[in-house]
Amino acid sequence: MTEGRTAIFGGTFNPIHFGHLRTAEEVREALCLDRIIFIPSCVPPLKSGDLADGGCRLEMVRLAVRDNPYFDVSDMECRRKEKSYTVRTLEELKEQHPRSEPLFILGVDAFLDIPNWYRPERLIQLCDFIVVNRPPYSIEEILRSPLIEDKGVRLSGETQAVLTLKSGRRVISISCTPIGIAASDIRERLRRGRSIKYLLPESVESYIISNKVYSDLR
Repeated sequence: MTEGRTAIFGGTFNPIHFGHLRTAEEVREALCLDRIIFIPSCVPPLKSGDLADGGCRLEMVRLAVRDNPYFDVSDMECRRKEKSYTVRTLEELKEQHPRSEPLFILGVDAFLDIPNWYRPERLIQLCDFIVVNRPPYSIEEILRSPLIEDKGVRLSGETQAVLTLKSGRRVISISCTPIGIAASDIRERLRRGRSIKYLLPESVESYIISNKVYSDLR
């Protein structure tokens, strides 16, 4: 966190799959990032009924990213054993690394939902955001957010725009390859006893099967 350009990629990763990994890789390449840190949410404020144990999801992320030298994993939210509020995670990172300015990666749908998150006004003061455009969302959707101060600068290529938040922080709009994989679909396939091969890393598939991670799905 003290050297280079770092981005934080948070989420439940329930489970992590190739869509997450490809998005992170394309963001890293487009913005010349030195490192992306995956931070699994241990206890999401809106907990899903089919959410795997936080320790299992953390281990699956570790397995998924272990061969990429630019990817890392933090267990900071799992260690807290309390609701995983993004604002607390970013404040903790700021305390630990006061000279670091990490970016935060999220999708358009999650960005548009920030006004409903815990302490959104504080959250948008803590970092710049990388918002990934994936169908059915587009950059026009981002402009609907009440958090946007102005329409910023339109660009071309992967970095579609740099917008300004009301806090003065930036939103960097990135276009990534659309990959139609969803964690909910993977869980549904497991529920039906169907194959999940080629939707996620083989190591993660093996972990799920060996540890019966989603065996209670009905």
